[in-house]
Amino acid sequence: MIQKQTLLKSIPLVLKSVNLPGVKKQQGKVRDIFITGNKRILITTDRQSAFDVILGCIPFKGAVLNQLAAFWFKKTKKIIPNHLISVPDPNVTVAHNCDPIPVEMVVRGYISGVTKTSIWYSYKNGERFIYGLKFPDGLHKNERLPKPVITPTTHGGGKDGHDERLTREEIIKRGLVSQKLYDQIEKTSLALFDLGTNLCEKRGLILVDTKYEFGLHNGKLMLIDEIHTPDSSRFWIKKTYAKRFKEGTEPENFDKEFLRLWYAKKGYRGDGPPPPMTDEFIIEVARRYIAVYEKITGKKFKAFSYPIEERIIKRVKKILL
Repeated sequence: MIQKQTLLKSIPLVLKSVNLPGVKKQQGKVRDIFITGNKRILITTDRQSAFDVILGCIPFKGAVLNQLAAFWFKKTKKIIPNHLISVPDPNVTVAHNCDPIPVEMVVRGYISGVTKTSIWYSYKNGERFIYGLKFPDGLHKNERLPKPVITPTTHGGGKDGHDERLTREEIIKRGLVSQKLYDQIEKTSLALFDLGTNLCEKRGLILVDTKYEFGLHNGKLMLIDEIHTPDSSRFWIKKTYAKRFKEGTEPENFDKEFLRLWYAKKGYRGDGPPPPMTDEFIIEVARRYIAVYEKITGKKFKAFSYPIEERIIKRVKKILL
């Protein structure tokens, strides 16, 4: 594991953003996106988002997300083609330029979460018909569902900037996706979740829930963005789950739910300015990101020295030439 002193020194030098001279930038929550011809260059920064808000930056987070997504893209390409072309830098992905589908497919194996779009948030407030799905009385937080469910949301946030809950019927009625294409996306999402669940179990983890994003490339469906990372998914430690669930305590997690819970305890759920992260908390979050990468891939994370903007620009320029 990376030493605490290394992480402390890295905090003021983290990758907040990158600008490529002469290339127009689109900025997502975490990624800086550059489109050149039929390719899309995705630079994963160290920006940390939750509750649809940028909360700060975490050392090495961008490299973890980018490399872990690449690992999963290779594992899942038999289920569906993905946008990955190459990874010329730990923080950079060169991808096919797809037309994104405006729906995020959130698959949940457990009833949990603290965000306003989580099914537990709605369930504990008395709702039983959530995302167009009927849930029975008597469920407990962090309980495994009889089978995974899909709870779609808008891509890129609703009118207020936050993700908007959707149902299958709303998606088709609004014409966001045709019924035929939605059926394909739904089937693919469940297959991806099944593969992820099985691999994570072998690594001692529970894949609690995740989101998938899709796009069209030359008219064909492709998996885009990221897959089964600590930003897009939640992971629990398998060996302690049953005991902690029985005791009514939160499962041991290896994802950014740790961060969400930290903010929720401070009364913050995405409205107004967020409380600042302490250095100690930033270090703990960084260590969790690195640990989940190593646990899933079975590989040791390779640290590097900050700052990294020049390194990234130099490697990306070779692609642009």
